[in-house]
Parts: sequence; structure tokens; C-alpha cells
Amino acid sequence: MQATRPVSVAVLGASGTAGGEVVRLLVGHPAAHVVFLGSEGSAGRRLGEVHPHLAATALGSEVLRGLDEAHAAAPEVAILALAHGASAQCAPPLLEEGVRVVDLGGDFRLEADAYPEWYGFRHPAPEWLERSVYGLPELFRESIAGAQLVANPGCFPTPVVLGLAPLLAEGRIAPSPIVVDGKTGLSGAGRSPTEATSFTATEESVRPYRLPRHQHTPEMERALALGTGAAPVVSFAPHLVPSVRGVLTTCYAPLSAGETTDSLTECLSRAYAASPFVRVLPPGGMVDTKRTRGSNAVELQAVADPRTGMAVVAGALDNLGKGAAGQAVQNLNLMCGLPETLGLAATGVYP
Repeated sequence: MQATRPVSVAVLGASGTAGGEVVRLLVGHPAAHVVFLGSEGSAGRRLGEVHPHLAATALGSEVLRGLDEAHAAAPEVAILALAHGASAQCAPPLLEEGVRVVDLGGDFRLEADAYPEWYGFRHPAPEWLERSVYGLPELFRESIAGAQLVANPGCFPTPVVLGLAPLLAEGRIAPSPIVVDGKTGLSGAGRSPTEATSFTATEESVRPYRLPRHQHTPEMERALALGTGAAPVVSFAPHLVPSVRGVLTTCYAPLSAGETTDSLTECLSRAYAASPFVRVLPPGGMVDTKRTRGSNAVELQAVADPRTGMAVVAGALDNLGKGAAGQAVQNLNLMCGLPETLGLAATGVYP
């Protein structure tokens, strides 16, 4: 595919929070032509009804259709923003027709035997798991470019893997035990209302959830192993905070002898010198989710604590940007031979 020719794109799950953000980004994408908007629960409604902020866009009057109608639109690329388990059903028929797929769900991120334990279902298409590429561009850019199926990373694993992988690869930290503390805004829970995500339950509240069995735990371990060859052991504690957007992760790993804040920072800076969406902060700088809001940027910082013998590596991003929709568009660009940054912002909306 050439950058001079529009790429036809289908969005399945366009009525959801992440799907709506995908559509918002594609509306302003100079090389994307959206040919299909699909939804499981809102078929028959116009996009602008489901997402009022998109009503005035060129796609605002488009009618959402059933997911099984996507093949008739003959897209070149399908971006799936569906509930866990749904992509494993929807993706294979599209892939068999030659459609290239970016999946925002967790259905193609792990090995087959991990799904019953971590996702609660037996994977229906294990043959496609073996052919999927983990879609973290900064580590797997070359593999993504030739892939038919890309598993878009989760919002929590993205800053964790980006922050730890270069340090692990150079032996500056040990692979276990790694402790990850995560904070996320409410948009990561999707649009379906629940008591746990209601205003009365979340206002002025910070609370952990899914301890210690969050599905991003094996994803962190597998992605770090793929990127470094190490065998990390991760203990992950996610928390819900009263914010709409944003993910903050703080990782604690055993520090190798002789390492300093300067050496850790230099390692990350060197690793991401050619990565337009990664900002490595200088020693003393502190990551901030608000600075990444509305962008595809991720901020990283690394600190050596010789008193405890630990490295502290923090990361911040917009969970709907680099943590979901933005990264999906970044992967689409790479898959289609387009400039990696096309249609994406590296600067957040602030304040």
C-alpha cells in the first residue's frame, strides 16, 4: 500500500469508548478511508447518536451495522475494539479473506494455554495466536510492518514494557521479582454502566481491583520475554482512580550493581532516541498523565535507589491514546507502509 492511496478501514466496536476514539482519530487521518462502522449492541443507530462529540464529523451520520456485515465492505484493514472473547470469534473470518486486523482486545496477546486461566475461555483460533504479532511499535516495529494480525497491547503493559525492556535487555535490572503498581482512569472500564464505576462509587475514591489475577499480568511477562529474552516474574496491583483518562505505572525491580539514575536514564534515552512518541524524562523529572492526555505520547522516568537496591521506573500515558486507539492507528500506519506518526499527536492537551 502506498501513502498516496487511501487505506479502507473497518472499525468493529465503534460504539464503545475505545472504538469511538479510534473513529475520532481516523476522521482526521489523511490516508484512512472508513468504509464500515460496526457495533454489537448499537446497530441501526447513527454514529452521532452514540457518540455526540462525533456528530459534526464526516462520519457523524453513518449508520452502525452488525459485526457480521463487515466482510461485505471489503476493508483492507479492520480495527477491532470488542469485548474480550469477541475478537477471537470475529477476526478469523476476516483474516481468512485477506483482511489485515488490529485487535484492541486481549484475544491474541497470549499463548493458547493461558486463556482459560486468565480470560476464562478456551481460545477458538489457536492457529492465529501463533501468527499474531505483539503490537508495541517501539520494540517490534519490523515485525508489525509485515503482519496480518497485530495484537494491540493493553494500556497497563504499554508503559511497563517500554520502561523495563531496555533495562532488562542490558542487565541493568534483574527480571524478578518485579512489582508493578498501576493507576487507571474510568474510561478503561468501557461505557457499560456498573455500580463500581458510578460517580458515587468513584468520586474521591482510590481502590485496587482484580488482585492478584489481572489479565495484564501474563501479558507483561510475555511481552518482556519477547523483547528481551529474559524470564520475568511480575506482581501487578491495578487501582481505579477518580479520573476519566490516564494510566500511571510504577515498577520496582532489583537494581544491578553500579547502576545509577543517570545510567538508567541514559539507557532508556538511547533505546528510544528514534521513537517519536516516547519521552524519557531527565533525572529529577516526574511523569504526569495529564501531559499525555489526548495524545499518543508516553512519558518514562527511571530512578536508582541504592539504599534499597531497587530501580523505580514510572510511565504515564493516555489509556485511550497510546494505551488503546492511538497505538492501534500507529500499528495501522506501520502495517500499511505509512509514516508512523500519520494522524497522531505527540503533544497532549494541557491543562
